[in-house]
Amino acid sequence: MPSPESPPQHSAAGPAQVLSLGDAVGIVVGLVIGAGIFKTPSLVAGNTGAEWVMIAVWVAGGVVSVIGALCYAELATAYPHAGGDYHFVGRAFGRELSFLYAWARMTVIAAGSIALLAFVFGDYCTRLFPLGEHSPAIYAALLVAALTGVNIVGIRAGKHTQNWLTVCEVGGLVIVMIAGLFLAPATAPAQAAVADRSWYAGIGLSMIFVLLTYGGWNEAAYVSAEVKDRNRNIIRSLLLSLGVVTVLYVLVNIAYLRGLGMAAMGKSDVVAADLLARVWGENGARLISLIIAVSTLTSVNATIIVGARSNFALGQEWPLFSFLARWDSASGAPRNSYVFQAAIALGLILLGTLTRKNFETMVDYTAPVFWAFFLLVGLSLFVLRTHEPERERPFRVPFFPVTPLLFVLCCFYLLYSSLAYTGVGALVGVGVLATGAVVMLFGRRGARA
Repeated sequence: MPSPESPPQHSAAGPAQVLSLGDAVGIVVGLVIGAGIFKTPSLVAGNTGAEWVMIAVWVAGGVVSVIGALCYAELATAYPHAGGDYHFVGRAFGRELSFLYAWARMTVIAAGSIALLAFVFGDYCTRLFPLGEHSPAIYAALLVAALTGVNIVGIRAGKHTQNWLTVCEVGGLVIVMIAGLFLAPATAPAQAAVADRSWYAGIGLSMIFVLLTYGGWNEAAYVSAEVKDRNRNIIRSLLLSLGVVTVLYVLVNIAYLRGLGMAAMGKSDVVAADLLARVWGENGARLISLIIAVSTLTSVNATIIVGARSNFALGQEWPLFSFLARWDSASGAPRNSYVFQAAIALGLILLGTLTRKNFETMVDYTAPVFWAFFLLVGLSLFVLRTHEPERERPFRVPFFPVTPLLFVLCCFYLLYSSLAYTGVGALVGVGVLATGAVVMLFGRRGARA
């Protein structure tokens, strides 16, 4: 038996358990904190009628995420697998639904996330150097093309890019908190950002934006097989990281609220830049716009890396997409997957431009499909407990079945809200998912058993 100091031994049997509790917390916090916190607070303020409601929905977002994390902790410890959600859905509901999930990740979830994050980059770059009427879309398209090119060169270039961009992202968040909480002159009590609206009217849409900003913690399931002492550390890492993120998000929103006021928040396209402009003038706004634009690259780059690899896995299992499973050994990159993913993202940027809502259209596009599959993951917990009662479950969801039922109901409510309160983007996203069912009929005969 190797000593505690011995390096972990990787083998063809699967990934080694190399991640400590601190490593896992760092990964989850890094996945969750992204560009959204520099964009969605203004949209939440614009859809809630009171300051206390705005803060409450951010706290509620943390609570919902923790409930979901408890469900994921049971699934990840009972079924540790690099496939994450894809593995859970496939094990519970079969190959057909797992294919649709992989299709959704490829055409809607990952590509849509790349496009909406690229629009955040475009909004803040436009504050620095406007390029005309469609400036945000131009910047977004250039970003997708450039980062795809960087990663096609190889994983080493993508990895090093990711490391230094993370520093900028965290730095931008800290600057915003300090400016809003300690440096900005407090605003007078302002009118609500939304007039003539009951306090509860905008909660559904607001929660979509909030939980989009909390999104990413479920990606921890993809590294569950690599966490040391995972029976304890997976749940610990999820709870600790979500606690940290919830506190940070609430503080950032209080900073925005204190520095700008509710009405100004709701009207802002670049809320962090507007806050810094109030503290340090236009130079402050330009500084934070530059920091946020650079930090946004972190989220886009990470999504490009992960998205291309899930497409590569789809190509390995379904011969219809075998062109995505070509791995370039020289660069260590799935080049075809990168190019295909970039083409979809660029098409979505065009869709956002045509609807003239950019970021919001991309939220519309991704939200229904995302929450539909989150709902399936929640239901898979019930299915797998029923069908595999003998399976060892190192961690069990407390208060079963109430806790997972709450998660399923939350997912259903968010699915309903994303269809009821969003626009044309939602219809396009659902249509693309439906197209996947047709594609599956052609690809199923050749799929590997």
